[in-house]
Order: sequence, then structure tokens, then C-alpha cells
Amino acid sequence: MKPEILKELITTNDSKIIFLIMDGLGGLPMGKHADTELETASTPILDQFATEGICGALDPVSPGITPGSGPGHLALFGYDPLEFLIGRGVLSALGVDFTLTGRDVAARLNFCTLDKEGKVADRRAGRIPTETNQRLCE
Repeated sequence: MKPEILKELITTNDSKIIFLIMDGLGGLPMGKHADTELETASTPILDQFATEGICGALDPVSPGITPGSGPGHLALFGYDPLEFLIGRGVLSALGVDFTLTGRDVAARLNFCTLDKEGKVADRRAGRIPTETNQRLCE
């Protein structure tokens, strides 16, 4: 990782843009009808975005390579994820104005809910509120 790039990732300005990244939204065909969740869903708002906005698809790293969210998001903003190896923990810390030093380790995690067999039943644990997450992590 190149620490000097971290300060360049944060830019203060008055511009506003909606950059809607629908990461993984398409899903995979399932069941006898072979429709994805998105094909089955009623999507009037997404249809309006598509009609009035600019749409596209891309391979953020290379065709056939599915990057994690951190490298994928960096690539969307013009950074080569093969050159700038910045993990999601660092991005999350910078996103809340946490000052990182060379001695820090920044990690990002989600709480999950396990079923009786110990398998993940809900990978977001019911979307626990931020305040509860903070209390659990202290």
C-alpha cells in the first residue's frame, strides 16, 4: 500500500453527484422460471434512473475477475486496484475521519446471525443500528 495515496482519496468540495453502484444486484437465475430477483421485481424507480441517467457496465479490474468491494470501488473512482492495495477497513476508517498512523490496523466487519447448526442465517444480523454496533465493539 502507498500511504501517500490515502490523503489524495479525501477531497472536500461543493459538488454533488449520485453514483449508484448496484454491486451484485442482477443476481443469478433461480428456480423453474430462471428469472433473477431483479427480473422478477417491480422496479419503477430504477427504471426512472435508467431513463433519465447515464447507465453502464464495466469490468473494474479485468474481464473474468470479480474483485472485492474495496478494490472494485477504488477502480470505479479511477485508481488501479492492482497498484493501490487499500483494504475496506482503511477506506471505512477514512470515511469517518479516523486518523490512521503506521502503527494502526483498520478492520471492517459485519455481525451476522447463526442458525442452530452454526450456519450464517443473516449476514447482516438484522441490520443492527450503529449505536448498538458501537456498544458491542467497545
